[in-house]
Amino acid sequence: MTFSQSSSADHRNADTGGSSDTGTGGYTRAAAVIATSTPTDYRVELRAGHHLLAADEPVSVGGLDTAPNPIMLLLSAVGSCTAITLRMYAERKGWPLTTVRVHLAYEKSEPDRHGDGTAPAGRITRRIDLLGELDEVQRARLLDIAERSPVTRAVSGGTPIVRAAERH
Repeated sequence: MTFSQSSSADHRNADTGGSSDTGTGGYTRAAAVIATSTPTDYRVELRAGHHLLAADEPVSVGGLDTAPNPIMLLLSAVGSCTAITLRMYAERKGWPLTTVRVHLAYEKSEPDRHGDGTAPAGRITRRIDLLGELDEVQRARLLDIAERSPVTRAVSGGTPIVRAAERH
């Protein structure tokens, strides 16, 4: 994986967004990522704090398949947040949860399924395997908590994407 060098200011901006104050409408930045296109077809370099990631598209749509596609990264975010949230909760409760395995898939909707020229974007299916000597009440509670993990809420709640002020 080849990434370009960036200044410490770029690194700081990817880590904190360059701001820790409250933004417009009472929002405070909690995370920031910089996505930069590359000359290599559809490959995109991602900087999330001090972490370097990448995205690409499969060969079938013109990419080189050098990294997960954006939908796979979205599924990865939902799955990892679900697993982390459940591990944190179980640890706080002292429950014997040993492993969380989250299976995710993105399913596209059929075009114009409703006959009115509109179709939903698709859906994410999620199956959660909870390993450990948990009773049924604990399992049910963990599955309930999974519905309220931060990324699950952001995705299922339709978090708006707003245009930020341009910087030159």
